[in-house]
Amino acid sequence: MTTKRYSREELAAGVELMPNPVVCVHEERIWVANAAWLQLVGVTREQALGRPYTQFTAPEERSRLAAQHAARRAGELVPAPGPVAYTLRTPDGRLVDLFIEHRQVEVEGGGKAVLASLVRTAEQRPEVGLAEHLVEMSASLVSAHSEAAVRRVACDTLSRLGFTCRFFPFDGGALVAQDGGPLPEDLGLGLEALAEERPTFGGTEGAQPGHVYLPLVSAQPEVLRLEGAGLSLAHTSVLSLFAKVVAASLSDARLLGSVERSKWEMEAVADVARFVAQPVPPAPEAFLARIAGPLAADAVALHLPEAGTGDYVLLAEYCLDADERVALERERSGQGLSAAAAAREGGVLSDVLGEAERARALGTRFRSGAAVRLTRGGQVRGVLQALRGPGSPPFGPDDLRLMGTFGDLLVALLEQRRLRSESARQLSDTRLLLDLARTTSGTLETASILDVAADFLVKLLDVSNCFIMLYDEKANLLRGAAASAAHREGFRDVVAPLTANTVAARAGRERRPVAVEDVSRAGGQVNQELVQRYGEKALLGVPLTSREELIGVVIVDDVRGPRAFTPALIELAEATCGQLALSIANARLYESLWASYAELAATRAEMVKRERLAALGELSAIVAHEVRNPLGVIFNAVSSLRRLLHPHGDAAMLLDILAEESDRLNRMVGDLLDYTRPRDPVLQPEDLARVLQDSLDAACQQTPGAGERHVTIDQEVEPGLPHVPMDRRLIRQALVNVAVNALQSMPQGGKLQVRASREDRDGRPLLRIDVADEGPGIPAELVHRVFEPFFTTKAQGTGLGLAVVKRILDEHHGEIAVASTPGRGTTFTFRLPLAPPEAP
Repeated sequence: MTTKRYSREELAAGVELMPNPVVCVHEERIWVANAAWLQLVGVTREQALGRPYTQFTAPEERSRLAAQHAARRAGELVPAPGPVAYTLRTPDGRLVDLFIEHRQVEVEGGGKAVLASLVRTAEQRPEVGLAEHLVEMSASLVSAHSEAAVRRVACDTLSRLGFTCRFFPFDGGALVAQDGGPLPEDLGLGLEALAEERPTFGGTEGAQPGHVYLPLVSAQPEVLRLEGAGLSLAHTSVLSLFAKVVAASLSDARLLGSVERSKWEMEAVADVARFVAQPVPPAPEAFLARIAGPLAADAVALHLPEAGTGDYVLLAEYCLDADERVALERERSGQGLSAAAAAREGGVLSDVLGEAERARALGTRFRSGAAVRLTRGGQVRGVLQALRGPGSPPFGPDDLRLMGTFGDLLVALLEQRRLRSESARQLSDTRLLLDLARTTSGTLETASILDVAADFLVKLLDVSNCFIMLYDEKANLLRGAAASAAHREGFRDVVAPLTANTVAARAGRERRPVAVEDVSRAGGQVNQELVQRYGEKALLGVPLTSREELIGVVIVDDVRGPRAFTPALIELAEATCGQLALSIANARLYESLWASYAELAATRAEMVKRERLAALGELSAIVAHEVRNPLGVIFNAVSSLRRLLHPHGDAAMLLDILAEESDRLNRMVGDLLDYTRPRDPVLQPEDLARVLQDSLDAACQQTPGAGERHVTIDQEVEPGLPHVPMDRRLIRQALVNVAVNALQSMPQGGKLQVRASREDRDGRPLLRIDVADEGPGIPAELVHRVFEPFFTTKAQGTGLGLAVVKRILDEHHGEIAVASTPGRGTTFTFRLPLAPPEAP
C-alpha cells in the first residue's frame, strides 16, 4: 500500500477548509496554518510561517515542549492516542482550554510533518482551590522565624496538595541540592526560571507538565521545584505569587536569623575578648578551647608559617588525638587547608579542596573544615583551622566570618604574648648583663672572666656552645682560651691563624660579626674539624675589640639545626662582647700592674737579699779569719799532743773529740763562706753523665760506711742528651750536697736513683735531674723549709747545704723542687736550661 505524500500547497488548501484552528509543523517550524489558528494566536500568516512553533506557546512551557518534541522525534516518546488537553495563553493574556489531535503526514521531498487540529473549549477559570491553599500557607509562612521553618511549612502545605517540593540554592555558579539529594536531569530549567524570573514547566511524559521550577528571587537566590499531577499553565500566576511569598519569607527569616546570630556573635566575641584581656595572657591552647564552643567545632588548630619553607607548622591544637596531630603537624604548601586559606582572603571551606587533599587535611574523624588566615600589618602570620565531625552541619560563610573575628582576637593575643615574652626576655637579658657586669667587675683574673662569660653567652643568646679565642699578636694567631661548660677542657689547645678563611679568623680580621646560618652549605668558610667535633649546624663569630685593638673573637654555635641569627641578636652579642672586651682589657691591665708590682717586690727582695748576703759575707769573712786562726792553733796542739804523749784510753778519746769538733767547726765556717761568697758561674758545655758520676763518687767518699750499709746507686741518663751549659764545679757541689743527704738518710741501706732526661716547659727545653732515695722522708709540715739557711733536722748539721744548692740553681737560672712521702723516701728535682740564658 502506497502512502500519499502531500505538498505544501495541498496541505494549505486542505486545512483552510477546516473551521477549527489547524496548524502543520515541519522540522519544528510552522509550515501551514489556517485562518482560525492565526486568529487564535493573534498573528498574520507572514509572521507565523517559517518561525519555530515554540514561539507560539506559553513561555513557561517552551522548554518542556521542545524537550517533548525532541524525545518524540527520536522515538523515545510515543504520542498519546486521541485528543489531549492543552492550555494556551492568548495574546491578550487569557488562558484557553483546547483539545489537540496530532496526526503525522508524509510530505514531498521526504520527511514527516505533524498536523495538529485544535478544538476550542470554554475559557479557563482561575484555579481557586489551589490559590486558597497557597494563601493559607502564605499566612503560615509569616509566623515562621527561621529558614528551616519556612521550608518545612512550604513542604508540608504542598504535600497536602499532592505535590513534592525540593529547594535548590544558587551558589554563584550552579544550583545545588539543599537536602543533599541527587540533582534532577533537567535542572537547567531551574537556571532558566531564575534568569527570567518566571516559572518554568518541565516533564515530557504527557501533554500536561509534570513539574515546575519556581524562582525565589532574593539576596540569596534559590529555585523551588514542585512535582505532582494536575499542574498546568493555568497555575502560572498563582505559582508566581506563591514563589514571591516564599522568597520574601526566606529573606525575612534570614534577616531575623542574621540579627539573632549577630547578637549571639557579639556576645560570643565579647566573652572571648574578655578572656583574652586577662592580666596574664592565656595560652593559645586555652584560646582554642574557648572558641571551639561558639564555632560548634569538634577540634581547632593553629598553624604558623615556617620561615623559608612555605610550610605551616602546627603550633597549638584543641581536641586532636596523636594521629591527627601528626597528620596536621606539617601541611605542605598548596596541599592543605591551611595553605589554601593563607592564599585566600576571607578564608576557605573544605569543599575547595580535592578529594585527596580533603581526606588528608580532615582525617578520618572529620567531614567538614574551615580555615581563615591571621594577618598583621598586611602579612600572613598564621592560619586558624576548625573541624567538624559527620554529625554536624558543614561550615558556612557565617562561620568563616566569625572565625575571622576570632582570628583578629587571636592575633592580638599572640602579639600580647610576644610583647610579654619580649619584655620578660629583655628583663632576663638585663639581669644577665647586670650579673655579667657584677661578676667581671668583681674579679680581675682573665681566666675566671672568660669562663663566666662563655657560660653567660650561652644563656643570653640561646645557643648551644660558646668559645672564646684570644689574639696572639706576635704569632698572628687566635688561641683557644675558654669555652662553655660542655667543652671547657678540650678547647684550650685550638689554634687558628688570623689569615685563615674560617668564621673566627674573618671576624677578627674584618672586625665585624660573621654569621653562617647553615654550616652544611658553608664549604671552606668553616673549620670542618671543629664542626665535626662539636656537631655544629650554625655559627656566629663576634670580634672582641678595645680601643680599635683586637683582643680576641667569640664564637657561638647551634647544634640543633640551621639558624638565622637576627639583627637584634647580633646587636645584643656585639654589646655583650664589647663589655667583655673592656673587662678583659681591665683584667690585663691589672695583671700587668700586678706583675710590675711583683717584679718590683722581687727586685726589692733581691736587693735586700744581696745586701744581707753582703753584710753576712763581710761578717763571715771576719768570723772565718778570727775563728780559723785559733782553729789552726788547736789543730797543731792536738797533733803535737798525740805525737808527744802517745795517748790511750780516755786521753785518746778526749783528743779525738777535740779534733772532731774542731773539724766540724771548720766545716761550718767553710759552708758559711760558700753560702755568702758572691759567685758568677762560668757556663761551659759539659757531659752530664760524667758530671753525675763524679758527683756520686764524691758523695760516697764523703759518707763513711756507705758501702757497708748496702746502699745501691742506680744512674740513668736519657740517650742523646746534648752537652749542658753549666759551671761544672758548682753543679757538682750541689749534686754532692743532695746525694750526701740521701745517703745519710738510709742508715739501714736502700737504693739511690739518679735519672737525667729532657723536659719541655712553656716552650723552653730543660734538663731534668731527679735524685730519689728510700729514706724516711721529710714531714709534710717541714718540706717548705728545707731550703732555708740554718734549718736542719740533723744533730750535727749546719743547715746551709740545701740553701747553697738552691743558690747555685738560681745562679744557673734553674730551679729545684722537692717531693717527699713520709716512710717512702724523698725526691729532689733539678731543672737547668739546655740553652744559655738570654742577656737582659
